[in-house]
Amino acid sequence: MKLLLWTLLLAVRSRAGSCGNGVSFTKHPSNQTVSQGNAARLGCAVQGLTEPDIFWRKDGEKLYSTDQMFITLGEQHWETYHSVKSVQQQDAGQYWCEVEFHDLTFSSERAWITVEGVPHFLQEPQDVSSFPNVPFNLTCAAVGPPEPVEVLWWLGGVQEGEPRPSPSVLHVQGVNISVKFYCEAKNTRGISVSRTGTAHIKVLPAAPVGLQVLRMVDNNVTLSWKPGFSGYSELSTCIVQLSRRSVRRWDLPQQEVQVPPHLHVLSGLRSHSNYSVRVSCVNEVGASPFCSWLHFMTPESEPSAAPRNLTFQLSEQQLALNWAGLQEEELQGRLLAYKVQWTLGGEPQEPLLFKENRAQLSGGGRFFNASFQVSACTSVGCGPWSPPVLVLPASVQVQVQRSHMWVGLLLGLLVATVVGLLLTGAAHRHEKETQFGSAFKAPGPESSVSFTAARSFNRNCAELQDSTLDSLGINEDLKNKLQDVLIPERLLTLGHMLGKGEFGSVREAFLKTEDSSVMKVAVKVLKSDITSSCDIEQCLKEAAYMKDFHHPNVIQLIGVSLHRRAGQRLPIPMVVLPFMKHGDLHTFLLLSRLGELPVDLSVQTLLRFMLDISRGMEYLSGRSIIHRDLAARNCMLNENMTVCVADFGLSKKIYSGDYYRQGSVSKLPVKWIALESLADNVYTTQSDVWAFGVAMWEIMTRGQTPYPGVENSEIYEYLIKGERLKKPPDCRDDIYEVMHSCWSPVPKCRPSFQQLVAQLEALSLSLCPAPPLLYVNLEGEEEEGGGAVGVRAPGPQEDGAPGWSVPWQQRAEDEEKDWLMVGSEVALAIGGDYRYIMGPCGEGEGAESLVRDEDDDVVINV
Repeated sequence: MKLLLWTLLLAVRSRAGSCGNGVSFTKHPSNQTVSQGNAARLGCAVQGLTEPDIFWRKDGEKLYSTDQMFITLGEQHWETYHSVKSVQQQDAGQYWCEVEFHDLTFSSERAWITVEGVPHFLQEPQDVSSFPNVPFNLTCAAVGPPEPVEVLWWLGGVQEGEPRPSPSVLHVQGVNISVKFYCEAKNTRGISVSRTGTAHIKVLPAAPVGLQVLRMVDNNVTLSWKPGFSGYSELSTCIVQLSRRSVRRWDLPQQEVQVPPHLHVLSGLRSHSNYSVRVSCVNEVGASPFCSWLHFMTPESEPSAAPRNLTFQLSEQQLALNWAGLQEEELQGRLLAYKVQWTLGGEPQEPLLFKENRAQLSGGGRFFNASFQVSACTSVGCGPWSPPVLVLPASVQVQVQRSHMWVGLLLGLLVATVVGLLLTGAAHRHEKETQFGSAFKAPGPESSVSFTAARSFNRNCAELQDSTLDSLGINEDLKNKLQDVLIPERLLTLGHMLGKGEFGSVREAFLKTEDSSVMKVAVKVLKSDITSSCDIEQCLKEAAYMKDFHHPNVIQLIGVSLHRRAGQRLPIPMVVLPFMKHGDLHTFLLLSRLGELPVDLSVQTLLRFMLDISRGMEYLSGRSIIHRDLAARNCMLNENMTVCVADFGLSKKIYSGDYYRQGSVSKLPVKWIALESLADNVYTTQSDVWAFGVAMWEIMTRGQTPYPGVENSEIYEYLIKGERLKKPPDCRDDIYEVMHSCWSPVPKCRPSFQQLVAQLEALSLSLCPAPPLLYVNLEGEEEEGGGAVGVRAPGPQEDGAPGWSVPWQQRAEDEEKDWLMVGSEVALAIGGDYRYIMGPCGEGEGAESLVRDEDDDVVINV
């Protein structure tokens, strides 16, 4: 039945004369051949309708005309025309008129407009690049009507051969210099001339320009440059030459970089070292000249080695200390002071600072039996400690040995007696042992039996063995990924809690490394009430994602450890991460606005936070990682105030396609989720871009909650109506435009993270450098030896990176004491409690007033 109905409908539409329901065409458009520039007119008449709606179509597309006229020929008889005043090639095509009646469409016969004129080009010759005397082809194609069309070539102002039919291919044997060319197309109506092209000779490229250091992070230097003249050949690679200047110049192996982009990261550079770099680019012909040398210095770092050969000379009047200075490559910066720490009777004493690698301390007797260590310090901090040296002269040792000789003999006799008794008891027990153990009857009215096994096992033993990944029941792929980052639990010492969430907590901890040094870390610990391997596997998947991350703006995995619990089958997984000194970005922003000591964060600083996040997300998206929980609370600030993207608990790896669909219901951050994710549970890199825009809004508002006044349950209706987060107060228009572009309802219309990095870098370059944060201690805590002083972050270092001081993040054990030298770069860089800053012979350094105490030590009175 349906097939019959469609057949009838097609018959109705194709009828040329009388149509069903009394509708008929009495006039049809006719074929016309028109010269280019003349007028054309098509007519159409229909009968059987009172007020018909007649419209025209060209090649199937409806024509919209403002000057279409209707003429009444009689009752229910209408005529209309379609006119073209000056016919052009684009007007050529098939035309007909249509009328609709009772949901049916009736069509007239179809007619063609053919435009005659000079030829028009379908393909014009394009520029070419070639080596000298190497043949190449040029193509030109043109059509009428009228036909035929002939093509004539001109090369270097000279006619090439005779006219030939279109399309035409000109074979050029080769040229030695650049020449111009074009083609002429001719028919009976006239001649058309194509664009003029150029045949270029490929040459060497020009030297790159604009070589600069784009950024410098942890001795990883990012270079950027712009290519010079390409030599009419695509650049394939660029050559980077690097040399280090110390006593003499060291030329390092040159590196070959694929381009574009014209960027390169120099990694593994030495701290506080002078480098020179230059770049040359390569095309098919060869390498360009090198650009001018660019000179730069890497930032300072903590010393990499401890001072060696610490020795002392002790007399009744003074203690003299000497140690070997560090080499330039070990110092990794400008030496500010040597830090000497010492303990007496197991109690740590106040550290001392010295300008040179020797010191003389008055009152030698008070240092008897003291232990000394020394460390070198730069403006960044202090390096490792030297092995401890105990101050105990040989003459004193002899006197001590004589005075305690009798005590030693008595102790030796006592020890021998105890050992003899133990051996006697062991021999007595050995006589009663059996193959499996021995039983003893204890004296007394009640009989009790105890059994000593030859080999015992105790599940509740306090000394638990380290857990292995084999005991978890997780899949083999995940186990293999984590095997080389497994950290024995005995190397971790957990400290106080830093934060707590729905699935576990984050604790401060100390990790003992292979060289026996200790580093502060953060440990994510799953809740202790886990009961299945699935919970453990979900926690460890986050660590598996992070294992291969290596980017300054993405938090890196240190390792994974397993906490064995007494009486439990499964251990608790612990993910070991770097310790982030300044916590999460959201808390930092809140406290900068609402804390006890508010800090005015500049636009440059806020923009740098956004740029750090965008670079981290560019790296993650490039590795097919969808974060799904990007927000200021999940971005951390390290000691350099660099933002690192963190918390990958909701992250997913895209193995095929470009999206991930959430299959189960889970708690998700509604106010950061993209519109399409709220609607369809589909997550893509574009949905991460949406969340990045919300994070930008958080940064500009310094920690405010998005969509104030809008409940979570109302977010979808709010967004579907076209509403978005409002422009924050004091937010620049160009920053808000970038932010707003992230919230396009069409995911593909949002910028990529690569584009966001470029946009934010351009905005950052248009602003002045960010000033350092300032912090002044106005409370004036009293301390022996001085009063309260102001403390500020060090000014910009030689590499241009500003220093930071974040007062609300400091705990009591980290706070600097009142008696620090005002403006002392040493005290600010090294940190800690220092009352003494001395020269090698106990002479105070600086212009501060000096007061001697009863021990003749120099105290700087501030």
